[in-house]
Amino acid sequence: MGLTSIVVEVAAVTSRWTKSISRAMSNIRNLLGLHPSDTRLSAYITSLSNGKPGADDPQVKSYPDAVYFNYFPLGLSLLFTPTDGYKPLAGLTREDIMNEQLVLESIDIYNVPELPTQSSGSSTSKPKARSTPAYSTFPISPLTLSLPSPPSSASPSNFELTKTTTAVQFVSALGEPDRKGGGSGPSSGSIGIWCEWSKQGLMVEFGGEEARGPKAWETGKDAVWGVVTLFEVKT
Repeated sequence: MGLTSIVVEVAAVTSRWTKSISRAMSNIRNLLGLHPSDTRLSAYITSLSNGKPGADDPQVKSYPDAVYFNYFPLGLSLLFTPTDGYKPLAGLTREDIMNEQLVLESIDIYNVPELPTQSSGSSTSKPKARSTPAYSTFPISPLTLSLPSPPSSASPSNFELTKTTTAVQFVSALGEPDRKGGGSGPSSGSIGIWCEWSKQGLMVEFGGEEARGPKAWETGKDAVWGVVTLFEVKT
């Protein structure tokens, strides 16, 4: 093979790699099924961190049936499942994990609503006190989510997610969820309402007082999303 042919082949490989990275960057769902060490996944995380020190270094939680990569500063958590009989030990570090025997099964995207201010005649109103959340808000907004659906389905192929998207907006766009739950019990101790659109590979947990308590399914329409989970659609 001559030098010119080698250069052309290298250029072609580079072009394919660049396009693959670009697809992953423009559609977060394209990351599903990748290994932890895949360059497309690494490039996506690097782009999110935007040079912020330590943001692309995950907290790793390993179990025999799952490994979590938690990126708290990025509002992102990745769930990898073992393949080929691999059973990770508890407490493994990033370096100990067998990357090629893990695949990305689901992606959690976090949204931390802005703190409301106290109504006061003073010009120095302060945010209401509350515990600091572990996750920051995912840095991309709006985020266009690709939604797989059967050919005969009337559901949209994309959904634009912003920091203020509410439950009623999800239902208006996607229809009634296939599964839902939460919201029962006292406001102080109940689980927030959640909805799952199984055919679109999407689950949403809603936050705020509107999403909790015995009347959550009445007030929850105005609740803003807290966690969006993307997962592979089972066929």
